[in-house]
Amino acid sequence: MDLQDQLKNLFPDHEPSPEETIEAVPHELYVQKEPMICKFEKRKGKATTIIEGYAGSDEDFKILAKEIKTKLSVGGTFKDDSIIIQGDYRDKIMEILKIKGFKVKRVGG
Repeated sequence: MDLQDQLKNLFPDHEPSPEETIEAVPHELYVQKEPMICKFEKRKGKATTIIEGYAGSDEDFKILAKEIKTKLSVGGTFKDDSIIIQGDYRDKIMEILKIKGFKVKRVGG
């Protein structure tokens, strides 16, 4: 006896309503005119890449941070309106952002 049969036994008068189809709209990131800054820094002796200068919403910036971390398979965080990635990945991050349509400026080193 599956779940539908059990529900019919419990509620004999109930007729299920037709299921609504919800179309998933892909979320589009806000692409700004000013370039984002991609810089290299050493924190506590460890190499880090910092991305700053995004003018869109924080939620969009968090989504972008997650995509970058997933594509590079590295750790990182979103803090104080900047993305902090563990390691020196400036070239790869700049390439990913350019594919998405962002302008990126390399700062330092």
